[in-house]
Amino acid sequence: MIKKFTKKFISVLFWIVLWQLLSMLVSNSLLVPAPLAVVCRLGELSVTPSFWQTVALSLLRITAGIALSVIVGVLLAVLSFCFSFVETLLSPLMNVVKATPVASFIMLALLWLSRDLLPVFISVLIVVPVVTSNVLAGLRATDPMLLQVSKAYRFSLAKTLRHNYLPSVYPHFISACRSSLGLAWKAGIAAEVLAVPALSIGKMIYDSKLYLETTDLFAWTTVVIVLSVTIETVFCAVVDRIGKRFERRVNTVAKA
Repeated sequence: MIKKFTKKFISVLFWIVLWQLLSMLVSNSLLVPAPLAVVCRLGELSVTPSFWQTVALSLLRITAGIALSVIVGVLLAVLSFCFSFVETLLSPLMNVVKATPVASFIMLALLWLSRDLLPVFISVLIVVPVVTSNVLAGLRATDPMLLQVSKAYRFSLAKTLRHNYLPSVYPHFISACRSSLGLAWKAGIAAEVLAVPALSIGKMIYDSKLYLETTDLFAWTTVVIVLSVTIETVFCAVVDRIGKRFERRVNTVAKA
């Protein structure tokens, strides 16, 4: 654990040093501000109430988008697994969503939705195909022999789901969620930059670019990176703990 942390720390330190060297080489804070200047500006921003309101609202929007994406994605995957025509109907839509640039969806959605709802909608739109395809793959990967055994012993639907489908879907679902966290943050912040809702990280990034406040731009970008990494780390830790408990229960039942 300590060795792994040390490697990550050295890796991060390497890129910070490279950033500092680049800043010294360019010697223009308007183009590349120094890391220390960005940290100091971030400290100045963090003591203002508006900073935490902005972070909280952006976090709320994107988290809501991720939660809705997971619910809709799982539902569509189950329907596609149970009814083949649903997958046939959804396939063109999923391909269009995957191929179309996020900016195009954002500009179109600006005509239909309010600025505050747009980041949520874009996060859902981008993440749903990932969750749907992964969960559907997990459902189809379920061992048919286990299903036959469940049928022979007349397992209830709940028991069949718990002991056959869930162990198969679980790793695919977790993989989808981990991928979705990064996608949701990128899409959500991009939507905020173009829609500029009040009190949003995207608006602060847009204003920083507009007024050539490069240090602020780097500072807010750092906030996005820290939030994304923190949420992913917490998510992975919680999921790993839940996964270990789930595996222990399944193994206990199997031995019994």
